[in-house]
Amino acid sequence: MKNETKRVIRRIGIFLFVVYVLLLLYFLFFSEAYGRVAEAEREYRYNFIPFVEIRRFWVYRDQLGLFALFTNILGNVIGFIPYGFILPVICRRWRNGFLIVLSGFCLSLCVETIQLITKVGCFDVDDMILNTLGAAAGYLAFAVCDYLRRRHYGKEI
Repeated sequence: MKNETKRVIRRIGIFLFVVYVLLLLYFLFFSEAYGRVAEAEREYRYNFIPFVEIRRFWVYRDQLGLFALFTNILGNVIGFIPYGFILPVICRRWRNGFLIVLSGFCLSLCVETIQLITKVGCFDVDDMILNTLGAAAGYLAFAVCDYLRRRHYGKEI
């Protein structure tokens, strides 16, 4: 692949990553459609027991509705797929699956901690599990695309 093509891909990746981070910040901290409440109604909410909320959303999916199930379970996974995919595209040093998964977990921990402290959401260990799974899925998609690219263009990086 030509160096100019690589630069263009990297620039597009940086732009997409910035847009992704801004959208992530909006949905996690400011969007009223995703469980944000008025300042007077805010209280500390948390779940430290793994798989409790995932199980609850699955067991009561008929009562909660498919939208709630989708946004809670699949939304947490899908929300971190771009992180695992775009970061290795824009930075060669981040082309390590373990590093992506670990940093995805750390980012998720930071987000959950900020939500707890600011009372904007709920600190949920299940969200951290699902977010980390999303980062891993994003990296897996990157690795497959990178493998196919290398097969097509040869061994050049």
